[in-house]
Amino acid sequence: MFHYLKYFLFHIIGLTAASFLFLGDGWVIYGLIAVFSTYIVLDAVLGDDTTVPKFKHPVILTTQLWFALPLLALITFAFLWQVSSADLFGAGALIQSVTGIDVLASRAEGGAGVAFAAIILTGLMIGLIGTITGHELTHRTWDPVSMFIGRWLLAFSFDVAFAVEHVYGHHRYVSTTKDPATAPRGRNVYYHILSSTIRGNISALELEKERLNKTGHSAFSLRNSVLRGYLMSAFLVALAYLAGGVEVMLLFVAAALFGKSLLEIVNYMEHYGMVRNPETTPVQPRHSWNTNKRFSSWTMFNLTRHSHHHAQGEVPYHELRPYPEAPMMINGYLTTIVVALIPPLWHALMTPKVQHWDKHYASEEERILAQEANAKSGIRSLMKAA
Repeated sequence: MFHYLKYFLFHIIGLTAASFLFLGDGWVIYGLIAVFSTYIVLDAVLGDDTTVPKFKHPVILTTQLWFALPLLALITFAFLWQVSSADLFGAGALIQSVTGIDVLASRAEGGAGVAFAAIILTGLMIGLIGTITGHELTHRTWDPVSMFIGRWLLAFSFDVAFAVEHVYGHHRYVSTTKDPATAPRGRNVYYHILSSTIRGNISALELEKERLNKTGHSAFSLRNSVLRGYLMSAFLVALAYLAGGVEVMLLFVAAALFGKSLLEIVNYMEHYGMVRNPETTPVQPRHSWNTNKRFSSWTMFNLTRHSHHHAQGEVPYHELRPYPEAPMMINGYLTTIVVALIPPLWHALMTPKVQHWDKHYASEEERILAQEANAKSGIRSLMKAA
């Protein structure tokens, strides 16, 4: 029972974030700090989870994933309500009548700092609740319900194209120069966010065009799942406009783009500096940075076990193995995100890890590719090694 319940921590975090957004004023700021602090502290003190339990009722685990869509809709509504001047659907009056808390008065006291914190907290939830679950569900290409829910989850971060590029592009070319999501050695994370976003969308459009051409259909039609995805995101933006006009719409766009940026930061972390020849070497666990930190694993549906995921992309999250012998990230996911956002600190910590990967994980062919990557990295110690 515990192994089923531990994944509901994901939903508890989402409901807690929605509560902070409804409470408003300082609660939004404190809530944002609390979420980050919880991940960083608990990943540091709880250690690793290397268990692989057997589940007799996997339908429960799939249903847990499906719950993410109404949960993210609630969080987004709480955000729109918080940054709007109207009491959307009478939510504020309803909360006050049930709890006695005057959330409308609290909202009125909030300023620019609260709005900024609300954008970051909502963007974090779009990345956590939306992208992580959408990633898992859109790998289940045999299940139309999971694909439908997964694509709508990705629409909140304007990234339904991910369902095409990630499954059919990234998993094929990961850890190579052909993969938009794999960051070469020395790259700045902020540049990577832009580069991977642009190249990833271009790749998704090309993959979808190729698929449609094979079936005799035009890429410029609603058969194009990438174009439909753009329309899905546009629909959500339109709802934000209806909720509060241009200002609220722009605030929602900011939160969505932050959620999308988190995906690209995670891509940056998961494959930074890896090299591989796609023509001669299949993807193996050593081609991804892994982590088994307990709290990140339980609240992110084992996204942390990335080494096994790339070795066998069709394996559902509850069957992923920990691969403790795989190359390891700096720490848990939010901790590593914070480090990645500080480039000097990132390169100081990751350069020794990359050099260790070259020595202990790379094949002979990959060591040659690594030397070429080191020479182009712009990092003195790597260039010296090359």
